Amino acid sequence: MIGARVLHAPWLSSGPAARVLALLNCDGEEARVVGGAVRNALLGIAIGDIDIATTALPAEVLRRAKAASIKSVPTGIDHGTVTLVLEGHPFEVTTLREDTETFGRKAKVEFGRDWVGDAHRRDFTINALSVGPDGVVHDHVGGLADIAQRRVRFIGDPAQRIAEDYLRILRFFRIHSAFGHGVPDREGYLACIAGRAGLAALSAERVRMEMLKLLVTDGAVGAITAMADGGLLTAILGGVAYLGPFAAMIGIERELELSPSAVRRLAALAVAVTEDARRLGVRLKLSNAETKALDGMGHRWWRFASADEARVRRLLYRLGETVYRDRLMLGWARARDRDDRSWRERALLPQRFTPPKLPLKAADFIARGVAEGPLLGHVLTLAEDAWLAADFPLDEASLNAIADQAAARVNRDGRS
Repeated sequence: MIGARVLHAPWLSSGPAARVLALLNCDGEEARVVGGAVRNALLGIAIGDIDIATTALPAEVLRRAKAASIKSVPTGIDHGTVTLVLEGHPFEVTTLREDTETFGRKAKVEFGRDWVGDAHRRDFTINALSVGPDGVVHDHVGGLADIAQRRVRFIGDPAQRIAEDYLRILRFFRIHSAFGHGVPDREGYLACIAGRAGLAALSAERVRMEMLKLLVTDGAVGAITAMADGGLLTAILGGVAYLGPFAAMIGIERELELSPSAVRRLAALAVAVTEDARRLGVRLKLSNAETKALDGMGHRWWRFASADEARVRRLLYRLGETVYRDRLMLGWARARDRDDRSWRERALLPQRFTPPKLPLKAADFIARGVAEGPLLGHVLTLAEDAWLAADFPLDEASLNAIADQAAARVNRDGRS
């Protein structure tokens, strides 16, 4: 229950997480679940990974895991993190730490036993809660009150926390978008604006990770709008942000009952032409598949605005269902007449029409005197264009007429 100091969660009393906690909560050591799992459980939403903090040193964690026949992986042992794998579930176990020197992300840390100090090292109050096997929630920074109000607030001085890692600017908006209500915390928002120049120092990979997560959160429109108002989006996207189409794309996804797509939403936000897609691919170090998807959406999306039924059937054939749907959705999001119901009809075309395959084969043209080689490929292209223009006829007479005309043309000209 939100605001309570006792968390009643079944995974605390049984299952793999409970076993890991039991393993580490003995012989003078203590372990608690920390971070997002506690936050989500208090908010009554699904939890993801379960992270655990402990007073035990990494070597002791490894020793206990080995003695209990639990698989251990020293994923970040220099920084105190060991991953334990139990019943197929990975648990990151990190020894409590204390900053001794701070210079950006390269903070020098030492292992410690101070739960209060460890909580103050974290970014936001709602991420700094911890809970032990008894379900008692430990709150050293006011996180319970902020969860009750769905408020995302930096721990301590926001400017100092941002200077420690400028990625916290993006995390501020993402966490608020996912878990907050209303406008962002004013003090944190102003600190993000003041520190926005630091975004340039971040790696593209880290920015990509946060942005793609942010774009699919429930509050993405409000968060992206706040970022634009604060002058933050230009530094990230390197171009114009289209807030109207972005909001429209989210509405279209919901109308079509599609799962949120970060790439689709990024296209609506920042892609007007294919050059935008390529710029974003480089700037954010998107995967090849993500860049290709953006490029496919940005290519002449405006053609859908005036396309009749026959035209969109041909587009579906040429593009395939996925590219057709996503490119049409971008055209729909950018349309002035978004309420025109024909957009929905076109978007649902794949549900009522499956384009057939071209029935004509190379043998049909060889039989008509077309020599094998480049001309054979060319005549197939001519025939396909004519077949599409005739709206996919499948009867023998129409197909013979198309084949005869295409073969006669190449046999006569030897060229297009």
